[in-house]
Order: sequence, then C-alpha cells, then structure tokens
Amino acid sequence: MDENRKTLWFVLTAVVLMALAVIVTPKRITPEAFIGQGQAFFPDFEDPNEATTLEVVEYDQQTGEAVPFKVTFENGKWTIPSHYNYPADGAERLANTAAAMIQIKKDDYRSSIISDHEQFSLIDPLSDDVSLKGKGQRITIKGRGGSVLADLIIGREVEKKNGYRYVRSPGQSRVYAARTDIEVSTKFEDWIESDLLKVTTAKIERVVINDYTINERTLSVERRDNLALSRGDNDLWSADKMKSTQKVDDVRMLELLNSLVGLKIVDVRPKPQGLSKSLKSKSSDGKKISSQDRFSLQSKGFYFTAGGQLLSNEGEMLIYTDDGVKYTLRFGEIAGSEISGGEGRTIENRYLFISAVFDSSSFPEPAKPTNDDWLTKADSLLTNIDSRNRQLANQRTIWQSDIDSGRKLSVELNNRFADWYYVISSESYDKLQMRREELVIKKSGSES
Repeated sequence: MDENRKTLWFVLTAVVLMALAVIVTPKRITPEAFIGQGQAFFPDFEDPNEATTLEVVEYDQQTGEAVPFKVTFENGKWTIPSHYNYPADGAERLANTAAAMIQIKKDDYRSSIISDHEQFSLIDPLSDDVSLKGKGQRITIKGRGGSVLADLIIGREVEKKNGYRYVRSPGQSRVYAARTDIEVSTKFEDWIESDLLKVTTAKIERVVINDYTINERTLSVERRDNLALSRGDNDLWSADKMKSTQKVDDVRMLELLNSLVGLKIVDVRPKPQGLSKSLKSKSSDGKKISSQDRFSLQSKGFYFTAGGQLLSNEGEMLIYTDDGVKYTLRFGEIAGSEISGGEGRTIENRYLFISAVFDSSSFPEPAKPTNDDWLTKADSLLTNIDSRNRQLANQRTIWQSDIDSGRKLSVELNNRFADWYYVISSESYDKLQMRREELVIKKSGSES
C-alpha cells in the first residue's frame, strides 16, 4: 500500500470514529421540571405603582357562582365598580398587592397534568367547570389602558412548606409551588374609608335615641321612648327623666360611643339621582320628591310623614358633636341576609340612612364690640372700653371660625352621605340598639 492510499485510509477512519463519537455521546437534556424554574412569573412587571386596576375572582361554594371584585382608578379617583362605583381607599393596598405579585417566582415545579388542578385548588374560577371543588382565586392586575401586568391563579397552601402556595398562569397547565404571602381581601369594607362618620368619642356631646317603629300598612308611628344623653363635667353622662337614685352606666355608654365611632358598613346601594340632589341642596321633604324617589325610600324602610318629616321603620339616633355637626342615623329595612360561615347562623344586614346638618346652637353668638377704636391705638393708650372691645372682637373671630369650620364639615359629610343607602351588619345594628333600662341604672347603695 503506497503512502497516499495509507493517508487516505487514516483520514477515512478518523472521520468514521468522529461520527461514531457524536452518535454515541449522550445529549444534554433539560428536564421539563427545570424549564423556567426560579424565574419571575411577570418579568416585565417591575413597578407596583403602574397598577391601576385589581380584579379578583373567587368561587362561592354556597351559590356555585364566580364572585368578582374590582378596584380601579378612573377619572382621577379610586372606585369599586362591583359596588356601584363607591369611592375606594385602595391605592396603598393595591400597590402592596402588586408588589407581592411582582415577587412571585416559579420556585418548585409540581405538575403539568390538567387533572391535578383540582387537588391543588387551581381550577380557574371563571371556567365553565361545574365542579364545586378545586377552584382557586384568580388575581389580575392591569395598568393604564387596560394592559395586563399580571394574571395568576392562586391555589391552596403547599403541604409541609410554610409560606408556599400552589400557583399557575391562566391558560397554562404547569403548576408551581411558589413562596408568597399574598392575601387579597375581597371584602368591601376593607377597601373603603373606614372612618364613616369622621368623629371621635371625645367630640360627641349628646346622643338622642328616638325609639319608635312604623306600621308599614297604615304608616302610623308607634313611639316607645325618647332617651336624651348628655356629657357633663368630668365626662360624666346624664339622661333625661333620670331620678336622683340613678346614673348612666359608664361602661355601657362607652360601648355605645365606641360602636358609633367604629361604625362600619358592609355594602351600599345608590340613591336615585333626584333624591341625592335634593338631599345635597337640603330641599328634600315629602312634598317635593318624586313618586319614584318615594318608592326607593320605602323599599329600604324610610317614609315621609304628611308633614314632610322623614322617619324610619326601626327608629333613629341623633348625635351632636362639639364641631356643631348633628348626625341623624335612621335604621331601615333588612337588606338581605347571609349565613355566618363559622356558626351557620343567619345574619340580617340592615339599611342605614345617614344625614348631617350644622347645628348653630352649639355656638352661641358672643356680644359685638361697641366700636373698633382700639384698632388705631397703641396698647399703652387703650382704655378699659377699648380692651373690652378688642376682647369681644377676638371672641367673635374665634366664634366665626368655629361656625365656618362646622358648616364646611357638615356640608362635606352630607354630600358624602347623600348618594348612598348604607348597609350595616346585624352585629353593628344590635350594638346601637340600647334602651333606657340598659343605659340608665341604679346607683350603688340606692334603694329600688
């Protein structure tokens, strides 16, 4: 064999060996379990302040329906579309939810089998699946223009992995266990201004409980009692028609005040526009409102008398504050009922009609100065009359400032209340239904 043929043979042999090496060398295979693991679910979503809308959908096991909840920022204000666009106080809460969504990563791959979604509670609550089990909570965050920034289905907690939940993206079958502490409340009361009356216990000077009921068939009023409670010196409360052997129970009175200050609403219903407008203009009475507005009121348990006075079928409470604001809380009809999850008892929510006016009697007008000569004099030249007139002028300035502040606050409050029928829980209603025998008690050591 000559040298050329020998060289060619070596080359061919080398090529064959290299080909065999390529064929038998094992390929690098990335297991499905590691695809995307450790990556963020929403890598392009980095700034939580971009979020302008939060949509949450949960599945109600009792009704078998998907329950949506939405908070959005439109036309310069936060509102809750699912509750008649009631004003929301949700900017900070939404930003925190968005930040929590940004941090969710694909920590631990678990499954790609669709039939596993039920056991992980990851069935989309918006799906047509008729199963009553295994549906998760779907959270969608959108930015300006409705662009979707994040969309995720949150399932149940992962066994033996504290702080982990099962999660998946809608439309995808892959399930991950992800570390997250995200908790999104869909309770209406958690997304609104919690200080409904904007008052503190120290500001309340007088409480009047008008205990009556209305016969809805005859519209006659059955008056049971009128209890007037007033704060005196050293924060001691007294009641009208109270005997010398009686006193106001300090503990029960504080409970009543705390219930007023902490009054929370669980839902709202919008009032008709005509009624809201008349309430804001303070022109609402039984002679001026439309029959449609009257029907709206009566359906909620509120009635106008022949004299134009608005009454409610479960009485009312008047609250007088040192700001000069007089609140009227009217308790109306039952606004639907719900089952308490823990106790299985029926809870009956109730309509509440709130209004506010300024009570000028809280600020008696001081005497006017006889003249203003003191304005052009040095302090050393002031006569006793000048000093008195200056004192009176200062008192009137403070008085006018108090009047202006009280009127402004009452208008703001009334405009806020005028648009809505509020709904309070049975628990809140019961706490406010105190009677004379509960609040006015016998002094210790006194005989019956």
